[in-house]
Amino acid sequence: MDTRIVVIDREKLQTADELLMEAARILRGGGLVAFPTETVYGLGANGLDDAAARKIYAAKGRPSDNPLILHISAAEELAPLVREVPEAARKLMEAFWPGPLTMIFEKSGIVPYGTTGGLDTVAVRMPSDPVAGRMIALAGVPVAAPSANLSGRPSPTTAQHVIEDMSGRIEMILDGGPVGIGVESTIVDVTGPVPMLLRPGAVTMEMLRDTVGEVAVDPAVAGPVAADVKPRAPGMKYRHYAPKAELVLVEAASPAGENPGSGDRPAGTAAVLPCGVSAAGTAVSAAVIDTINRLTGERMAEGRRVGILCTDETKDRYPRGIVRSVGLRASQETVAHSLFAVLREFDDLGVDYIYSESFARDHLGQAIMNRLTKAAGYHIIYCEN
Repeated sequence: MDTRIVVIDREKLQTADELLMEAARILRGGGLVAFPTETVYGLGANGLDDAAARKIYAAKGRPSDNPLILHISAAEELAPLVREVPEAARKLMEAFWPGPLTMIFEKSGIVPYGTTGGLDTVAVRMPSDPVAGRMIALAGVPVAAPSANLSGRPSPTTAQHVIEDMSGRIEMILDGGPVGIGVESTIVDVTGPVPMLLRPGAVTMEMLRDTVGEVAVDPAVAGPVAADVKPRAPGMKYRHYAPKAELVLVEAASPAGENPGSGDRPAGTAAVLPCGVSAAGTAVSAAVIDTINRLTGERMAEGRRVGILCTDETKDRYPRGIVRSVGLRASQETVAHSLFAVLREFDDLGVDYIYSESFARDHLGQAIMNRLTKAAGYHIIYCEN
């Protein structure tokens, strides 16, 4: 299949309708179109067409029980897709739509099980990206769209990332330039009496609680999901966001022996090394830096290529390895924006191991650490005295 690459000039979006209409025709005809959103690039299909949804799974190599998210262009498009809109959902819609928030509802009969991964619930969001919004409006159907990458790989934040994974697999890629946020949308289940966070994102836990009060957190946010559990939302169960190299997180343990803010460690997934004074919070402890430098030296002595994922504040403290900063530790937005691009760059550089600093788990840091721990397969080294 030939994949057409179409560049959309955001400064002249009012003149792009002809190109976006072509994308809309592909979607209505059962084809696949990759498009930018404010979070990451999505891989879109007609969400009401079961056969089109199956094409997404095939193009990505995605497990068929991993549900898709329906994208709409206006709030009134939600009602036909769901059985009811709870009061908590109405408050969240008013506060965060359009924007990087996905909500889980009881699905209506028009939404096929091929889109929901066999579930009786459906995930819906209304993106704020104007290219996405206009394309969906022209298509006239809800657009089912996971991230536009091969399953398990770091999510795409530029059209070039999509081309690397999807060229020859789909009909069209809309190149709208780099995305803004860089991590996928927050997902909240609103089907129960208390909203439950299933995936953290740019709409943070603090923002959710300020809007609706009590919000529960699914255990899958912090730890792995058992093999026999059916995922309720994208990114919950399977290995996600992962580079080709072995990724290891290095984190300073709290004085009580727990890693800061994450709760209990997933069984069998962490090593604890005696490597210096522990430190919680936003700063990186000397113990973490010393451990990364030591491990880097050991791997390089074996002839391995090693990448180090750090920030502007610490990049000069790593004398060996391929060092890449994801931004400013003091600005979580810069880290989220660059995270997947840096992981993909390490793939391009052919590294064998990546050692990454950890980050605070509050605000947007919760989403950053969620993506990093899943990308690392929960392989975390905790430094203690």
